[in-house]
Amino acid sequence: MSLDLLIDLAGGITNILRILAPKGRITVAVHDAQRVKTLPDHIVTESVLGEWQLSMVRDETITDEHLAATGRQIAEQQREQASAHLQPIACPYRPQWHISPPQGLLNDPNGFICHQGEYYLFYQWHPFACEHKDKYWVLLKSQDLIHWQWQSIALTPSDWFDSHGVFSGHAVSDGEDLWLFYTGNTRLGHDRQRQTMQCVARATKEGTFEKLGPVIRTLPPGVTEHIRDPKVVYQQGRWHMLLGAQTETLQGRLAVYHSSNLQDWQFDRLYGEELAPYGYMWECPDWFELEGQAFIVFGPQGIRSENPHHTIEHQNRIFTVEQDEQGHFHFLQGWQLDAGFDFYAPQTAQTPDGRRVLCGWMGLPDEIDHPSCDNGWIHQFTALRELSWQQGKVIQRPVAELELLRRNVQTLTLNELGVDVATKSFELILNLPLGGELHLMENAQHKVVLSFDADSKVLRFDRSQTEIRQGDTVRELALESEEVHLQILADHSSLEIFINQGEQVMTGRVFTATDATRISLIGAEVTAEFAQLSAMNGGFAPC
Repeated sequence: MSLDLLIDLAGGITNILRILAPKGRITVAVHDAQRVKTLPDHIVTESVLGEWQLSMVRDETITDEHLAATGRQIAEQQREQASAHLQPIACPYRPQWHISPPQGLLNDPNGFICHQGEYYLFYQWHPFACEHKDKYWVLLKSQDLIHWQWQSIALTPSDWFDSHGVFSGHAVSDGEDLWLFYTGNTRLGHDRQRQTMQCVARATKEGTFEKLGPVIRTLPPGVTEHIRDPKVVYQQGRWHMLLGAQTETLQGRLAVYHSSNLQDWQFDRLYGEELAPYGYMWECPDWFELEGQAFIVFGPQGIRSENPHHTIEHQNRIFTVEQDEQGHFHFLQGWQLDAGFDFYAPQTAQTPDGRRVLCGWMGLPDEIDHPSCDNGWIHQFTALRELSWQQGKVIQRPVAELELLRRNVQTLTLNELGVDVATKSFELILNLPLGGELHLMENAQHKVVLSFDADSKVLRFDRSQTEIRQGDTVRELALESEEVHLQILADHSSLEIFINQGEQVMTGRVFTATDATRISLIGAEVTAEFAQLSAMNGGFAPC
């Protein structure tokens, strides 16, 4: 029986929700069970977790090309459906200059790269609700790392190898070719068994992306289906693919593959045993150099803090690494990249002038109930950060291009009387003395408190007096200085706090009322540099 006949019996291509390929079979899920025609006995039908599915044996007449053609038809429908959600919803929590989704849920940055003189940045997107389902990739482009222009819905969850989500990955610029590597995610049967494959797409001359399908279809030995988020780098005369992985003993590891042509990949080995135990899963690896020192960034899940205020187990880490003569990785020293509430899955790109720039997801995997959900969207990206390696420390600072947004620079005197700055999108630079307590985004009901505790020398980021609904409300960072230099970027519902010239960063979503625009300082009086940060379109589609 042909695939075309199965689709016809299912009510036609417009009734196909997704296509799956469990071993030896073909399955289609439908939007509307009422449109399904009378079926022959050899087609199995069942309701699987709310989806009506039709399944049949896959014979030799159904090739990967037949499946790909069906995937292209489904993708066309998905783009049309998602395009109805490109109108940005007005919302008082909407950032003015950070990237956020017009509607739905945004999560990991993907494919961040400079290609043919333009910056490309993709984000994972679920257009239809504030929930983690069936991820798409959206493409933005920029000339200056600040003003991002919406381009297209680049990838959709349309094929048998990614129909439950185009998961995270990176881009490769190889001459004129732009390749996208990502993890295809599907879930099979009533127990939602994962089927994970590493996949590739390539840019066409028309600016679209053609899926070439899976390049790694099987799991490496000793690894569960939790293996994802390829980072592809050319080093030592060959291509390396780094993947976050989980072992069968539920330990996080880095899986590495090699290739000479970006299409045929050979498994090398798992790395990171010297850190064990270090979380039950690693995600979103990145690999780059700063001043000749190699680094690997990843997201270990399952690391617990001794601080009772810190309960979230989704972490971020950066490690120095070295490679031996055989090219094997050895992890050395590690740090947090961000000590705040909301920072995950960062990716970096190299600029034409040699800078290493990072973009992170200002969100966490399990948090999907913020006040912005009442207006139909959730999450945003961080400001872009330039990384440097100075005196054995990873330094992060806002990219220099942020100057393009600064307006009405002035000096403020901050004390307990406070000042109403009449905006929630600004940059504030000051020295916070020991014992000082800085109030931001303040009105009679709400405020964010940054305090430098005189007894413990802990910088405390407290958002307990805001409208936050989910997640921790206090973050603490031990410091050794008598005062702390702060560069604070605020944008309606977020704060990014760069500490002591970028030696540490604390990031958080902070929801307060529209009139919460006061800044005050308790326990001291200091002068601060203040600048408004002007609005941009946040990479939305032109409407």
